[in-house]
Amino acid sequence: MNVFLIIDGMNLVRRMHAALPNENNIDGLQEQVHRSCKKLIRFHQPTHVTIVWDGKAISWRKRLFEDYKKGRKPMPEALDNGLASLKSYLENQHIHSIDALSEADDVIATLATKLVQVNGKAIIVSTDKGFNQLIHPHIQLWDHFNQSFLTTESREEKLGVERGQFLDYLALAGDSGNKIPGVPGIGPKSASELLKTFRTLGNIYRSLDQIGTKQAQKLATGKTLAKLSYKLIQLQTNLPLNVNLKQFRLPSETTRLD
Repeated sequence: MNVFLIIDGMNLVRRMHAALPNENNIDGLQEQVHRSCKKLIRFHQPTHVTIVWDGKAISWRKRLFEDYKKGRKPMPEALDNGLASLKSYLENQHIHSIDALSEADDVIATLATKLVQVNGKAIIVSTDKGFNQLIHPHIQLWDHFNQSFLTTESREEKLGVERGQFLDYLALAGDSGNKIPGVPGIGPKSASELLKTFRTLGNIYRSLDQIGTKQAQKLATGKTLAKLSYKLIQLQTNLPLNVNLKQFRLPSETTRLD
């Protein structure tokens, strides 16, 4: 079976960069990232690996909702200036890059989805829990910093909903980290309780007459934002990427790194 290790580049590197004593001095960051990649390869034993980077184009989510990810700190200048060199360094270590036009998330989701459709296995290296919506037994999400899998089961337990309700839950409760609004006045607990009773977002809106007056009014007022939020959090899984899996195959000796 082909096992594709797909690394969320900025998710990994920005956190490493933030831990540096001086963010303007990135000497040694290349080797630090390379060591982490070697550790990932040793542990997961993939047949293929890539690291996917965010691009600088305005994402379709930002075009749809101007406040999307509002307030995020811009990439530090030293890191921005050093990315090209970092990518080249990793290329020489057989870790090839894919540059997304804007957000890496949809590219990663497309790669993983296409691979499992041809009986492969994808391991996504990211702390972004949004990837939990990719519900497939051969798609796994690995947190490199905690050295653990972010499982669908743990996500279900934390949110208090079932895996098929993740998108509906976030459409109601929102996602503060990405500035996705959800329905004003409907928090995590209310979203979970509503979905336990009515199962889906659509059913909730078809059943407003069965919900308390104040809550029903919040839902009715926030319906447009619920629909918008649902679109914003949904990963695209069928982007045209113009890449071939063989481009990312690891030399056999690479999987036996010391």
